[in-house]
Amino acid sequence: MTTPARDPLLLGLIGTGIRQSRSPALHMAEAAAQGVTCVYRTIDLTALALGVEALPDLLTAAERMGFDGLNITHPCKQAVLPLLHDLSPEAAALGAVNTVVLRGGRRTGHNTDCTGFAEGFRRQLPDVPLRRAVQLGAGGAGTAVAEAAMQLGIGHLTLLDRDPARAEAVATALCARHGAGRAGAGRDLAAAMAEADGLIHATPTGMAAHPGLPLDATLLQPRHWVSEVVYVPLETELLRAARARGCRTAHGGMMAVFQAVHAFRLFSGLEPNADRMLAHFAGMG
Repeated sequence: MTTPARDPLLLGLIGTGIRQSRSPALHMAEAAAQGVTCVYRTIDLTALALGVEALPDLLTAAERMGFDGLNITHPCKQAVLPLLHDLSPEAAALGAVNTVVLRGGRRTGHNTDCTGFAEGFRRQLPDVPLRRAVQLGAGGAGTAVAEAAMQLGIGHLTLLDRDPARAEAVATALCARHGAGRAGAGRDLAAAMAEADGLIHATPTGMAAHPGLPLDATLLQPRHWVSEVVYVPLETELLRAARARGCRTAHGGMMAVFQAVHAFRLFSGLEPNADRMLAHFAGMG
């Protein structure tokens, strides 16, 4: 257990299109339940008309203002890496960070997306076949989710991304860690879906700021399971389409809660109550 941070706890979230994020409410409610005051601010690059090039200034400003930590989301999870002093082993292996602890003049990057996704998947899709799966997206969140897929026991993961080289790099890294043949980059989505048991979606498509479907809904068959990363809205167009076609589904809310559970522990040094955080998330509607 890390040393508990001072009260009040000052936290923030950096990313684009994050005004509807539930992370602030989750952290502040859990802190209050533990008798700690927490102030959590969103730093929305879209609202500020800024890009990822603003990250160095934003991290410096957060340190100067006494922030205890920052959550990092799209599109900054990889761009933040060179701005940090230290990385947890998992963040270093994945090459992506979603949680930065600011303490003692040092910036330490962690990745709680991996464990968050895995826990959400287990709870919502406990008995689905895991022979082969397709994952859309190999960016910052996708890298962590792909690692979780390996840990969940998916036999082979086909990765597709708008940048094929990025999908290839993630697949190569997965095979190096988990064994040859466990993952590969794909180019033909229809062919991959025809062989797959399920689909993992790890792109921003479906978010309030990026509406739409990430694939042709006719590629979904009743035998497929579909696991979503997006959670605002909780009911994405992909999940609606998948259920309409008879698929079992998992929403992104569980990942959002469990990554927050692990991040809260890192930020505060306190042990979070996961069931309480799940209940608070559910109460948000």
